[in-house]
Amino acid sequence: MDRTESLLTAPTAGSPATDPAPAPAPEPVPTAAPPPAEPPRRDPRWTRPALFGLLLATALLYLWGLGASGWGNAFYSAAVQAGSESGKAFFYGSSDAANSITVDKTPASLWLMALSVRVFGLSSWSILVPQALLGVASVGVLHAAVRRWYGPVAGLLAGAVLAVTPVATLMFRFNNPDALLVFLLVAAAYATVRAVETASTRWITLTGALVGLGFLTKMLQAFLVIPVFAGVYLLAAPTGFWRRIRQLLLSGLAVVVAAGWWVAVVELVPASARPYIGGSQHNSILELTLGYNGLGRITGDEEGSVGGAGRMGSGGGGPFSGQTGLLRMFDTEVGGQISWLLPAALILLVAGLWLAGRAARTDRTRAGLLLWGSWLLVTGLIFSFMSGIFHAYYTVALAPAVGALVGIGATVLWRARTTPAVSGAPAAGRWRGFVATVLLAGALAVTAWWSWHLLGRSADWHPWLRTAVFVVGLAAAALLVLADRLPRRVAPVLLALGAAAALAGPVAYSLQTAATAHTGSIPSAGPFVQGGFGPGGRGGFPGGGRMPGGMELPGGQFPGGRFPGFPGGQTGAGFPGGGTGFPGGQNSTGQNGTTPGGGSQQFPGGRSPGGGMGGLLDAREPSAELKALLEADADDYTWVAATVGSNNASGYQLATREPVMPIGGFNGSDPSPTLAQFQRYVTEGRIHYFIGGGGFRANGGSNASAEIATWVAENFTARTVDGVTVYDLSSGEQG
Repeated sequence: MDRTESLLTAPTAGSPATDPAPAPAPEPVPTAAPPPAEPPRRDPRWTRPALFGLLLATALLYLWGLGASGWGNAFYSAAVQAGSESGKAFFYGSSDAANSITVDKTPASLWLMALSVRVFGLSSWSILVPQALLGVASVGVLHAAVRRWYGPVAGLLAGAVLAVTPVATLMFRFNNPDALLVFLLVAAAYATVRAVETASTRWITLTGALVGLGFLTKMLQAFLVIPVFAGVYLLAAPTGFWRRIRQLLLSGLAVVVAAGWWVAVVELVPASARPYIGGSQHNSILELTLGYNGLGRITGDEEGSVGGAGRMGSGGGGPFSGQTGLLRMFDTEVGGQISWLLPAALILLVAGLWLAGRAARTDRTRAGLLLWGSWLLVTGLIFSFMSGIFHAYYTVALAPAVGALVGIGATVLWRARTTPAVSGAPAAGRWRGFVATVLLAGALAVTAWWSWHLLGRSADWHPWLRTAVFVVGLAAAALLVLADRLPRRVAPVLLALGAAAALAGPVAYSLQTAATAHTGSIPSAGPFVQGGFGPGGRGGFPGGGRMPGGMELPGGQFPGGRFPGFPGGQTGAGFPGGGTGFPGGQNSTGQNGTTPGGGSQQFPGGRSPGGGMGGLLDAREPSAELKALLEADADDYTWVAATVGSNNASGYQLATREPVMPIGGFNGSDPSPTLAQFQRYVTEGRIHYFIGGGGFRANGGSNASAEIATWVAENFTARTVDGVTVYDLSSGEQG
C-alpha cells in the first residue's frame, strides 16, 4: 500500500470507531521495566503546509480585487458608516447616524465592519475585508472540525469544497450578514464535536453561546441548527442520559443569554430614546423576530414586504421568493450557487450511514454524519419550501455541510474499500468493500453529470470546460471501480483526476465571481444563466426582464401602465414620492430612454444598470452638483435630506457622509416617521431637503411614506438637479 492510499485508509489518532480498542494491560513483571508507551499517531508532515496552502489560496480568492464592488450592499454600508460615527447607531444598527431607523436585522455583522471602518477609515475595502477574513476562518474551522474525527485528507477536502462553493465566494466578498452567520455556525459545530468527545459541559455551553451570537447576526435563521446540535449530542455524548439533558439545558440557557441581552435592552429602552426598529410595523424587535424575519419567511405572511404570501408569482412566494418545492436548490436561480456537490453529499451521507450500521451509540463516524447531514437536510428543506422572501445567496448556509459531507463521505468510503475482510467472513468484507467503491464512483459520476448540466445553463461561457468535466469525471469514476486491478501508483493520479473533475465547475464559477463586481441587495454568483438572476449576479432582470422566481417584465422594462402582479395592480403613480419608484421621482420616460434618477427605462439584457429596481434594491450615486447641494450647510441640520426607502437614502448618505433619513425603511413601508412626526421635524428645521422617488409599498404595511411624499409635493416647490427632483424643506415656500 503506497503512502497516499494508506493516508486515506488509516485514520489519525482520535478518529472514530475505526480506532482499535485498547488491549488489556499486561500483568506486572517485577524483574523488568514496562515498555515505553507508543507515541500517538501524528498527521504526516505535509498536512500543515497543505492546510497553509488551502488557507492562502482561499485568502487570495476572497481578498483579491475586493474593493471593485464599491459599497456592495449599500443598505448595510450606510449603516456601517453611521455606526462608525455614532455609538448609538453602532449599538442599534441604525441606518443613519441621526438614528431615525435601524436596518431590518440584528446588528452583530455591522459591528465588525464598523470597527474596521473606525480603524482604517471609510472605504469599500475596510467594509468588506472583515467578511473575507471570516471566510478564511470558516474554512479553517471546518477543516479542524472534520479532521479531528476523520483525518487530514477529509478535513482538507471539506475546507476546499467550502472555499470554492460559488455562493460562499460571493458572500465572503460581500457585506451581507451571512458571512458572520456561517462562521459562527461552523464554530458552533466544532464546539459540538469537541463536546461529544468527552461529554464536555464547557464545549456544549460554548455551542449555545455561538448560536446565540448567530441570532444577533441574522435572527431566527441561526436557530435552524439547534435541534441538529442538540440531537447529536443527546445521541452520542459518552455520559449518562440525565447528565446529557442537564448539559443541553445549560447550553439552551447560553443561547438565551447570548441572544437575549441585546433584545432585552432594545425592548426595555423607551421608543423615544432609540431608533425605530426597521422591518416592523409597531416598532418592536420581537415583532421583527417572529414576523418579517421569522415565521413570515416560512409562511409568506410578511406584512410590509415586497414579496411573500405567494401574491406575486405562480407556484411560489413572490418575485423575491421563487418556485418552492423539493428541487428548489437545483433550479436555474439557485443551482449554480450551491448544488454542484449537493447530489454527491446526499449520496455519501446515505452510504456513510449504511457503513456505520448498528454501531455503538457513541460511534463518531455516525455522529459526524448525522451532525452535518442533519444540518444540510433541515436547513435545505426549509429553504426549499419557505413561501416568504427567499434569495439564492441564503444557500451559503448549506456550504459547510456540503463540504463536510463530501470530505467525510469520500474518506469513509475509501477506507471501507481498503479495510481488510471481516474476520470469519471474508466474502462479506469483500462485498462491503466493492459496494463502497461503487458508491464512491457513483457519487463522482453523478457530480460530473450534474456539473455538465449546470455548465450547460451558461452554454456560451467556456464551453470546453463542460465537455472536459464530463469526460474526465466519468473516466475517473470508471477507473475507480477498477482501482483494485490497477497498479497502486495509479491511486494518487486517480484521486487527483476525480477531485479535479468534481471541483472544476465550482472553481470556475468562483473565479468568475471573484473577478466580477457585485452591488445591490440581491447578488448572485457565477456567469449569466438564462432564466436565473442577473449577469454576474448584479441583482438585475436577466432573460429580457425576468424577475427572480421567473416572473416576466414585458420587453425588460417597467410598463407605463400596470405592473403585473403587484398588489392591487399598482401603476407607476402608486410609488411613494410620485413617479415610478426610480430615484428622482419621475416616470420612466426620461430623455434618451433613461430615467432622470439614473435608472434605465429599457434595461439592456433585462438588467438595470448597477442592479436593483430604481432605489428599492440598489443605491444610486448622486451627481457632483447634487452632492454639493446636500453638503451645503450640512452642520445646521440633523438630516441633510430625507427620501423614501433605505437603499435610495444610502446612496446619498455614503456620498456625502452625512445623515439621510430613509423614510419607511427598506421597502418604504414602515411607519417611520409618521406624517405628523415628519411635519414636526420640518417645523423644527431638522431636515434640509426631500428627494423624490425610491421604494414602493407592497403586501400591506404603512402608507406613511406616500402621505409624506404627497404632503411635500403639495406644500413645497420642486426643483430638478441633474434629473433628480428635490424639495428645499427649509425655504418655507409653498408649491
